Amino acid sequence: MAETLLAILLVDSSAKGSGLVFRWPPHPASPPRLRRAIPANVSFVHTDNPWKSSQPSHSSIKQLGFSLRDFNYPLDPAYRWERQSASGARDRSSSYTHPGSHPSSGRNSPTKADFANPEIRGDHDTIFGYSSEFLAGILCPHRSMCHQKFQLVVDDLAFIGHPVCADADGTWRFRQDTNKASSRGRESRNSYGTQNHEDDLSNASRSPSNEKVAASQSTWLHTFHFVMVLDLPDPSSSASGNVSKYFDVIYEQIAFTMAAVLFQEQVQSNFVELECDLLGTLKDECIRKGTSFTDFSDQALQVSSIAPAMKALYDAIKTKTIAYISVHDLPLELQLPPYLDLLLHSEEDHESGLFNSGYEEETESWGPEMSFGWRLPSLVPWKSLLLLDNDVNDENPFSNLRDSHVAADDRNLVDGLIKFLETISVTLSLADVASLLDWDLESQIYPTVRWLVQHRKAKVVDVVHDGLKTVFTIPPKLSQPISQLTAEFEQTFNHPAILPLPQILSTISTSSAKQSGNHFYASVVQSKELIPLYHDVILWMLKREMLITLHLRIRIVATPELKYRVRLGRENLLKSKSGRGRKEIRSDMDTHGIVWSSSSSERYSQPRMPSSDSVRNKLSELVIQEDDEDDSLHQDEAEDEEPDESGTEDELVPSMINDPGRATPSQRRWLTAMSEGKEEYITRRFDLINQYFDGKKTDDEILFRAEITRKQLREVLHHYDEYLQTFLHSS
Repeated sequence: MAETLLAILLVDSSAKGSGLVFRWPPHPASPPRLRRAIPANVSFVHTDNPWKSSQPSHSSIKQLGFSLRDFNYPLDPAYRWERQSASGARDRSSSYTHPGSHPSSGRNSPTKADFANPEIRGDHDTIFGYSSEFLAGILCPHRSMCHQKFQLVVDDLAFIGHPVCADADGTWRFRQDTNKASSRGRESRNSYGTQNHEDDLSNASRSPSNEKVAASQSTWLHTFHFVMVLDLPDPSSSASGNVSKYFDVIYEQIAFTMAAVLFQEQVQSNFVELECDLLGTLKDECIRKGTSFTDFSDQALQVSSIAPAMKALYDAIKTKTIAYISVHDLPLELQLPPYLDLLLHSEEDHESGLFNSGYEEETESWGPEMSFGWRLPSLVPWKSLLLLDNDVNDENPFSNLRDSHVAADDRNLVDGLIKFLETISVTLSLADVASLLDWDLESQIYPTVRWLVQHRKAKVVDVVHDGLKTVFTIPPKLSQPISQLTAEFEQTFNHPAILPLPQILSTISTSSAKQSGNHFYASVVQSKELIPLYHDVILWMLKREMLITLHLRIRIVATPELKYRVRLGRENLLKSKSGRGRKEIRSDMDTHGIVWSSSSSERYSQPRMPSSDSVRNKLSELVIQEDDEDDSLHQDEAEDEEPDESGTEDELVPSMINDPGRATPSQRRWLTAMSEGKEEYITRRFDLINQYFDGKKTDDEILFRAEITRKQLREVLHHYDEYLQTFLHSS
């Protein structure tokens, strides 16, 4: 959004026409377009390098028999996109006729003779190459197009908003809605949803206490429109991205919310009309005095409520922060997803973090409003929370919450939030915090975490070992220059025992590749007395995204020796079972006077005495029993021959059990053989947790899901070391 936002406009209309009330910044401009030059008649020269193709050297041209004149003819207009408004917009807007010139206030407007300097008129009345009157005219649509999403694309500009209007009798009132049983109160006006926008807008803040002021009579204002002006992504770009989704997010998060708030204040107190009248009068005075539009804007920021709100909103969006604004003494917090701009880049950038990481069911924990463009880790019980507003030197960072004046109904919520903030620590998982507070993870812990993260008061991180025995690595790119970070670090940490920041970064970078002694305590701290000091250092570095936590991941490997042992034992078992089964069958047949003929491949029986029904029945049972036994043996042999997931089973090479929780019969026999000769309690624990040894789940997740301690996990890893592959990877 910081890339494309050009301006924020407030336009209105009355019986005398439309006008531009205020804009920020005072003089917005579209950025220049980058063009891809066509290599003309020598399109086959340097076709692998577009710049070289568009800038052929004299020598290459002469070698091919061309002259520079061959490159001077016009390019195909369908290939190179030209901005139309730069040259012809003013002519087109001047041809657009209105009943007459008028100010935003609806009173008589100054004429050309009122301008002390002709340049002042252009300074006030021209924006993006259009006259402000023309632009306001197309941005204030007919009544039938109000109270719904507005999106207009003109040349390289996109206008997004939600125009609203008064009823036919000139009264501003909430629209009737019979579909909702209840509506929102004034205290919740800063949390409008993104569904059923028209109903939400028409019913904003209609509570029992406000029923008496459900309408206001306007003296002249018919329509107003809060508009976001965006730079349309270059259509010639091959990475223009998902523009439609991009516009939808901006509309839902900013344009609609501001329209809802302004519409509500207009209905209740005629606020927007008074603001437009105030700004229009001020603008008329500045024009008559020959004051520039910049001076007018500075004065508007001092006397208006809407003007500073528009400026604060624009600045916050450009800096990708939260806009803390006030409209008619109503505090609002507005923001866009921090990584929304990735929608306008290539697929590689889109896949690198636009959506949240983690499993689909874990991503859904953030809710639909935070599942897109936030680049958030999974909200899961084994993660922790890092508070971003806490200074290491602040002994009581929550005093402002305790001292705040809140309603009695909200006091319990505030007290609960304070208790949560005092309990949370990066050394505790969210599951630990839920246990300490006796809170439900889904209904209490997660909503609190979502609120803090959405308001950028905290961020979800990996748990840090309380003894700092956590393995870290350095990100490929730091958020700030190393010189700036070093200066800030030295100012914050002046204890002589704390290493300089460059040395800490160097030590972390080299130690993460070691097999042992690679955690932060062993490589950097090396003293129990320094743990509290370096705990603050880790917090400082995590807040600036200077550390990446490495987690232990585990895979199970069936060695060739194990596979051969299992194979050999399996064959001996099948042979012994086959021999014992046939011996028992023959013994049973002899007792009933039945003999087998070896001269035929087909089995049959010949009784020694006259046949009877009982003998025939017994014969049938024995034949069926023998067939079942043979089928069972064949099935066991087939299972033994079953190939692994990588193809045909090869006993000469080790095999990775990719998903122990869904092991094949052969893999299950390997897993069982790994426990031969080990103590029973170790075997039971291995059978319990080996389903998580798929190389995807981290050690923290394994500890939580299996409900075991880190010491118990290490014990299993020690006893099964020859069959396990462990590695460190970021989560």
